Amino acid sequence: MFETQSYHGTKEENYEQVIKQLDSLLEGENDVTAHLANASSLLNQFLDQVNWVGFYLMKEGELVLGPFQGLPACVRIPNGKGVCGTATAEQTTQLVPDVHEFPGHIACDAQSQSEIVVPIIIDDKIFGVLDIDAPVKNRFDEIDKTYLERFVDTLIKHIKE
Repeated sequence: MFETQSYHGTKEENYEQVIKQLDSLLEGENDVTAHLANASSLLNQFLDQVNWVGFYLMKEGELVLGPFQGLPACVRIPNGKGVCGTATAEQTTQLVPDVHEFPGHIACDAQSQSEIVVPIIIDDKIFGVLDIDAPVKNRFDEIDKTYLERFVDTLIKHIKE
């Protein structure tokens, strides 16, 4: 059973704790959809000042909406388009302090002001992305980037099992 938890440590300590929770939550299960659904839910309850947390999965050369928490979202994103498509094309995390300054930003939720997208790469292929939007500018920083990449690494470990 999972209970909502308060986090009282440093930002880094709190991320360490949520990564351990993810590892425990996914242990013993091999369904990818279940993994992604629980991962998005866990991050949504952990992170403050976010309005969308979810996954897009690479299918036939484009990103297709996967499990998420938040308002309904764009269903398909072409590779190389918007923040998510840029993350897959460049295979790098995109940390965007102000989405309105990102060339080609795809606005799925008018409330979103900043965004971070972490590519999920399995066996040298793009599997998808973790996408998190915030209704405030400058929500994400290098600490978020580092630990969300580690969060994705933990998720990949369970997807590959």
